[in-house]
Amino acid sequence: MSGYVARTGRQAGRSAAGRSVAGTNLEHARSHNRRVVLDVVRRLGPLSRAEIARETALTNQTISNIVDELELAGFLLPGVPTREGRGQPPIPYGINPEGAWSLGFHVDHRAITGALVDLTGRPVALREVAAQRPSPQDAAPILRRLADELAAEARIEPSRLLGAGLALPVRFDVGAITTAGPTTLPGWDGPDMRLHLSRTLGQPVLIENDAMAAAIGERLHGAARDIDSFVFLFLDQGLGAGLFLGGQPWRGASLNAGEIGHMIVVPGGRPCPCGNRGCLERYVSLSAAQEFLADDPASDTAIDLAAASPERLERWIDEAAPHLAAAVNILESTLDPETILLGGVAPAALLARLIEKAMPLPMSVGSRTGRDRPRLIAGAVGRHTVALGAASLPIFDEINPRFDVLLKR
Repeated sequence: MSGYVARTGRQAGRSAAGRSVAGTNLEHARSHNRRVVLDVVRRLGPLSRAEIARETALTNQTISNIVDELELAGFLLPGVPTREGRGQPPIPYGINPEGAWSLGFHVDHRAITGALVDLTGRPVALREVAAQRPSPQDAAPILRRLADELAAEARIEPSRLLGAGLALPVRFDVGAITTAGPTTLPGWDGPDMRLHLSRTLGQPVLIENDAMAAAIGERLHGAARDIDSFVFLFLDQGLGAGLFLGGQPWRGASLNAGEIGHMIVVPGGRPCPCGNRGCLERYVSLSAAQEFLADDPASDTAIDLAAASPERLERWIDEAAPHLAAAVNILESTLDPETILLGGVAPAALLARLIEKAMPLPMSVGSRTGRDRPRLIAGAVGRHTVALGAASLPIFDEINPRFDVLLKR
């Protein structure tokens, strides 16, 4: 998916994107300013230096220096000058797709998916290898092989890689919730995991849970591209959430925000491996659907949802949709997001049907008049959203404005 927006649609893009992030002219915040410039060009498309200065509230000289630096690094690409009245025509600068590439991997219960994307987030190569609940030791040679194959297929020199992102169905340091049941992969939350993977891949590695990786992918390249505050509900074997508030990912005090699947929606309901009863993901998740559809609910054999009886699948949707609607009500009342997205590895038709059956949604602060988008929408990246989101992690780290640098002395 291209990172450019047509020039004729720029004003509409600005309206949808909301107010641009303001930079700072403090010298110690140069990294923040660099990200501000890249972010505004990513969202609005090719802009002249003067337009970038107006959008970011930075001085013309600061913008000139940053644009020169980013052009030299290959991140920004000058376009054809546009004649707008008298004088020297301004040169528009856009994101250079070939300015850099990044790798991403989604390690799941049954497969390892690898993706290579360019600087705009466009997929360049994509591969999947079957793997049953792989341990870090089992996965390491597969990740190395996939990295080599993806780079060779795209003819990318390793020196042009920003790094690699890894997305896992893992939460950190939360006891039973971390390791219990079919929705997590034990052994992946060790303190030395990042260093081990960096050595394996020969690249710096960023690690994220699958729901947040998917949300970042949607933020950069999907349905949330122009949305600053949203919740991405990731429907997989479990149900997790990636939170974006004010344009920034919200991970929580212990990096575990978004553990919505273990929110109790049916007191005293179905037992959950986490130790509680009535957790949301016991009703809204692929494992819940497979258990509902299975002749033997205790069986570990996965049910192919695409081949399931339409009547039985519809009965599961009828059961799951009210719980999904209740979760939307709670998230809206707590966080007041602009919208909530539903996506993941589930078939697009199933996601669409869940959204349809969840209507009408309960009243909440999200019921406000004058909305410019629905309260609950489907994600746009597709079934490989996590792998592509993981590949976007190094890009996101490079171009997303970081307000924490403004607090550093």
